[in-house]
Amino acid sequence: MLLIYTHKITPRFSFVMKQIFERILGLEIQFTAKVEDFIKHSGAKITYTKLPLQNEFFIRSNDLLFEQGINEIEIKISEWEGVPCFFNAGDRSTIPFDIFSASFYLLSRYEEYVPHVKDTHGRFPPMESLAYKKGFLEKPLVDIWAHKLLEQLKEKFPDLESKKNSYNYTSVIDVTSSHCFANRGIVRGLSGLVLDITSLKLKRVFKRIEVWFNSEKDPYNNFSWLIENHKKFKIKSMFFFQFADYSTFDKNVSIYNNNFKYLIKSVSDYSIVSLCASYSSFQDISILKKEKKNLSNVINRSVSSSRLRYNRVDVPSTYRNLVEAEFTDDYTMGYTHEIGFRASTCTPYYFYDINLELQQPVKVHPFAIHDYAFLKLKNNQEIEEKVAKVYNEVKKVNGSFVTVFSNELFGEKSKISWKKLYQHILKNYNV
Repeated sequence: MLLIYTHKITPRFSFVMKQIFERILGLEIQFTAKVEDFIKHSGAKITYTKLPLQNEFFIRSNDLLFEQGINEIEIKISEWEGVPCFFNAGDRSTIPFDIFSASFYLLSRYEEYVPHVKDTHGRFPPMESLAYKKGFLEKPLVDIWAHKLLEQLKEKFPDLESKKNSYNYTSVIDVTSSHCFANRGIVRGLSGLVLDITSLKLKRVFKRIEVWFNSEKDPYNNFSWLIENHKKFKIKSMFFFQFADYSTFDKNVSIYNNNFKYLIKSVSDYSIVSLCASYSSFQDISILKKEKKNLSNVINRSVSSSRLRYNRVDVPSTYRNLVEAEFTDDYTMGYTHEIGFRASTCTPYYFYDINLELQQPVKVHPFAIHDYAFLKLKNNQEIEEKVAKVYNEVKKVNGSFVTVFSNELFGEKSKISWKKLYQHILKNYNV
């Protein structure tokens, strides 16, 4: 057991200590603010305050974990044995920076509370992030720091025991449009046909008519192929279906379509089915609750996990809404068009609400790879090299590797062979 002394035990302090030591490193820990208890303890221990008490393992604290609210913070990047770090701790500290405050800054998405210009969908732009600007977006920096800290702790305390986490892979499938042409009703089908003809999209016209006679040939209908490959490679998979009313940004098959309901039920027999919350539900908790209830009624079981349409996350309101709608897990923490780690971690963590200064009961599962981020790359080889690089970073810290793919792209003809790429990932990165 590791004892950690600090002058004041705050919610921020408790949050980050449990994440680093218990969830990432598998260490049993206790906190104390009593000097006498710390001195009496004969096992492994850390002092986290401004000055060391004795000749112990000492990390000089920044003020961040003992403050409240959002303050202006100037970040200066330095290095710790070749790894980027910030919040310099001075020469007396055993490690040269405040790992706990730095981890809190990244995990809490502190920078997303600071005023910034959002993109057209109300999202925090990746280019505004510290990780993007300083070149560590593709590294799970919090996990890397934690494992380096563990190495130094074990040098000082050889008997310190930790339970090693196991690497795991999860394939997330986004289903915001289950079919391209099939099951869309007469009015929407004919309107689409007219639009294709007037736009001279003749290949699309012929494909549309072909699908009307055989729905199995719909280019988005890749579900049997996906399930078959998940079985073959023994993959943990999750399908996030959008189950929403029609709107400008929500154009899936009608929730009243029996074929669509049957599809969802059949997929739920082989994989976890969860909700891809609609664009319309982003700031409307009543719509979010309705979609969750309707999907639950289709699969006859509770729906506990969510993803937000277009990866729209607005901290902290998005997670408050998910808590109110009784979701326990969310898979939206990442960027649509950039590869990497939005929260600089590959380990699930509970969302910390800075405005309320409490840990919310919703677990965040960060993803590292989104298929739309590949569109800027040239070919499969370049993509595979990029994925391998990110995978190796996750593997080294025994983290969780989460990828997001859309059933739509598997039906697209482009410079990227999507099905071949996906099979390559399933085969090579499941272990």
